Amino acid sequence: MVSSDRGDPLFLFDGGRRNRARRHRRPPDRDDNLEIDLRFRPWLYHRLATCLLGVPVPSGRDWTCLSTGVDRILKRSEHRVNAARITRSSKSNLALAFISLGRERRRDITTFYAFCRVIDDIADDVDLSVEEKRRRLSDWRDWLRTPRPNESSFAADVRNLITKYALAPEMLEEIIAGVEMDLSIKRYQTFEELRVYCYRVASAVGLVSIEIFGYRNAACKEYAIELGLALQMTNIIRDVGKDLRADRIYLPQEDLARFNYSEKELQDRQYNERFVRLMQFEADRAREFFARAAGTLPADDRKSMVAAEIMASIYRGLLRRMELDKFRVFEKEYSLNKLEKAGRIGAQLLKLF
Repeated sequence: MVSSDRGDPLFLFDGGRRNRARRHRRPPDRDDNLEIDLRFRPWLYHRLATCLLGVPVPSGRDWTCLSTGVDRILKRSEHRVNAARITRSSKSNLALAFISLGRERRRDITTFYAFCRVIDDIADDVDLSVEEKRRRLSDWRDWLRTPRPNESSFAADVRNLITKYALAPEMLEEIIAGVEMDLSIKRYQTFEELRVYCYRVASAVGLVSIEIFGYRNAACKEYAIELGLALQMTNIIRDVGKDLRADRIYLPQEDLARFNYSEKELQDRQYNERFVRLMQFEADRAREFFARAAGTLPADDRKSMVAAEIMASIYRGLLRRMELDKFRVFEKEYSLNKLEKAGRIGAQLLKLF
């Protein structure tokens, strides 16, 4: 779900670098969801979150633990650490979104995210045959329900999570099914076909996440679905060039035909007006999903969903950056820097007043 925005935890600034950034900083791209600039004030975010959320949130030392927590879990699970396509970012976007969670929920969401990475890692392992990948994914389906003699040491942690939050194993099996699609599908003819993939690798992740976040209103499930689609479509737009290197095209073939832009042109990285219009079409689709998510978020769940809203804000900013730059995804790997993300985190926390 690796992206170029991987980096150090947000609040571990180097003093010299921070001062240089102050002298040479460039204003972040703005959209309707970022109306205040709170950059360079990490202590303020910490106090705001503690006050508004009523839970202890990570300090600088906590961020060090959080940024390495997933890798420690993965090390215990005896799986090699790779970046997950599900979120496309392990230390920047998700870890920063976890600022709003209390210690216990933060630990549990880290366990869940580690599960997602383990599953994705299997599909990404170039040293495994497709048959071996399917076998290992099948093992995980079994381990979600029943202890097995040959299971990963991490499997018990995942089952404990399922029991603690009364999760249906089928919810996690959807994620496995999504990753499994990458073993056999490299093209999607229609958006409806792609939507199934996006639901499994992103919306299903969101549906499990809101259980851990602690939602109240059942309408929040629709919010998780729509937001997952928005995030994954943004990922697909950003990673067009990277996915081509793996001979994967997630852009629907019907959309290429709509703008008379051929697959050969895409494989040849031909950047032209038709490509820009194609990408704008996909960006508009992602923006529509963002709008639907915002419209379905129940008022009584705004506080519990602040982690998801932080993710949404960061990805909206990423989408806007690509739009303003006319989608030069063949030559660039787009991201927001730590300071721009900080401003968006602060803006989301202030909305809780």
